[in-house]
Amino acid sequence: MLPMPLRSRVSLVPRPQRGAALWSGLALGILGALMLALPLAAQDSTAQDSTTQDGGAEVIKSHGFNDYNELKYPADFPHFDYVNPEAPKGGEIALATQGTFDSLNPYTRKGRAAALTSVMFESLLDGTAPADEYGTSYCLLCESLEYDAGKTWVIFHMRKDARFSDGTPLTAHDVVFTHNLFLEQGLPSYAVAVKKRITGAEALDDYTVRFTFADGISRKSLIDQVGGTPVFSKKWFDETGARLDEPRLITSPGSGPYVIDNFEVNRRIVYKRNPDYWGKDLPVNIGRHNFDRIRIEYFADETAAFEAFKAGEYTMRVEGNSKLWATAYDFPAAQRGLVVKEELPDGSPPPASGFIFNLGREALKDIKVREALALAYNFEWTNESLQYGLFSQRESFIQGTPLAATGVAEGVDLDYLQSLGDLVPPEVLGEPVRVPHTSSPEKQNDRRNLRKAMKLLDEAGWLVGSDGMRRNAAGDLLHIEIPVNSAGAAVTESVIETLVQNMRLMGVDAQMEKVDPAQYTNRERDRDYDILLDSYRTFLGVGTGLNQVFGSAEAAFSLFNPAGLADPLVDAIIQKGLASETLEQENTTLRVLDRVLRHIFFVVPVWYKANHWVAYWDMYDHPDEIAPFDLGYLDYWWYVAEKGEQLRATGALR
Repeated sequence: MLPMPLRSRVSLVPRPQRGAALWSGLALGILGALMLALPLAAQDSTAQDSTTQDGGAEVIKSHGFNDYNELKYPADFPHFDYVNPEAPKGGEIALATQGTFDSLNPYTRKGRAAALTSVMFESLLDGTAPADEYGTSYCLLCESLEYDAGKTWVIFHMRKDARFSDGTPLTAHDVVFTHNLFLEQGLPSYAVAVKKRITGAEALDDYTVRFTFADGISRKSLIDQVGGTPVFSKKWFDETGARLDEPRLITSPGSGPYVIDNFEVNRRIVYKRNPDYWGKDLPVNIGRHNFDRIRIEYFADETAAFEAFKAGEYTMRVEGNSKLWATAYDFPAAQRGLVVKEELPDGSPPPASGFIFNLGREALKDIKVREALALAYNFEWTNESLQYGLFSQRESFIQGTPLAATGVAEGVDLDYLQSLGDLVPPEVLGEPVRVPHTSSPEKQNDRRNLRKAMKLLDEAGWLVGSDGMRRNAAGDLLHIEIPVNSAGAAVTESVIETLVQNMRLMGVDAQMEKVDPAQYTNRERDRDYDILLDSYRTFLGVGTGLNQVFGSAEAAFSLFNPAGLADPLVDAIIQKGLASETLEQENTTLRVLDRVLRHIFFVVPVWYKANHWVAYWDMYDHPDEIAPFDLGYLDYWWYVAEKGEQLRATGALR
């Protein structure tokens, strides 16, 4: 569970992926400890960490880390396989986002941080790459690490040439300071969990730092936790008195490849490559960080943002709007071949997006009510009528992977569930895993599903009165409010509006409330909603970050659990998974967790697409093969100077 920027205040268009790790925005930032490992059987484990003996105890020394001590890249690797090591440096990439910002601090608990503000900071282990090996991190600020086989401690040997952007050395004292700063001023859910797991952080000398871990806990997500924490300048915080949890329009120096060049609040922010970046020649960085400038333009809404893209005010767009993708890329520049439109493969599971129920609402604690309201969503009609048939319906929290639960639990999955005793409902043991309902694509309101829904509401005690509205025995209306961000896509608003209309046909007092971005952020943070169109993180491995997202202990306040899910069966599965000793046991945990989360039914699955949709002005290039876990346009794409100059010479771009 890494210290993360707060839940998104804005949605980037496009939205950087894992390998870029430049995103301080939507959804949760990077939940590295949650997505710990793709099944390693699918990886090319050609390198082994060296081991030594110290007083009879095995000590592992390595240039990188994953839970199974099997690294794809050897210690002397020249660069990652998926990058172009000869990629030219230069040029600018310009992106767009919607909404506003009032802070340059991505970890503030107040206000709205500007997009990509985490780009400036690095960690001991590089959590932003590789994009072809999930669950593994290689040394960045460190040059090596060592730890005992039982993972009760870890020592990082740091690079002595690492520097902050102000030229000051980055030392073990900065690492320890940052660790303590997150505990004192970071998210409460983060601090509570970490204090239970990490018992000590000590600078052994200026360039050696040691962390010790608590006894009697899972060894998962300990080393990558401390290795993945961004490192701040102790000197700067001491001199300025700044706090980590407050918004500010000044930023501490980072050690990363980019620094802030200039900004205009609510208009734009520009990052420039640090010409004195200390780590530019490291193997983990070869072929990466290729743009001289990254510019983010802010717009009031999606319509304004798209019109600006057509006019060349920004130059790269990862499209998520099916209507635009299907109909809007026929503008003159695209017709003339000046704008490239591509579908590129995406090897990551899609976010677990959907209509999320606030389980803190009394009415929504009843699964019959949730099931009834879910029947108001007609995916088939929505996809065909509003989304041009371009999406598939999501079923699983780990859609499109071998780890997704299927059919009736059997074999090791059934044994696993039975080992959990009375916590497991009989339906989970004997019935097929829950899949989304089907609807008629011909009409917005599928009458068959509406009849089922109304029967469920009757059974739940929400009866129709003389005015056609549903009330409980106390006379309270079944009121459902769904906020929508006014800066969001028009098609999203249309989808929510049709859902509300179908709910009203059931006698539910449902309404959509359009709110400005700042208010929307506050309502997200305060869980001031009945239903929210949002997403949960997918999980490709078992890590303690699962507790922050699905666990009961932090459910009341975790920003990463928008439903407020708190279930003893889920807790038991997570704890059992954290004790996994083999990859097979871990994979069984993931399948079982997927099955149980779907049974609890706190998210109505919506749509997903299997590929990236990307459009850009024709002055960029990328490797022939896109890395499976990262589209990587801010990471390993590059600027083609000749094409950029031609576009400007013809007046197509400024």
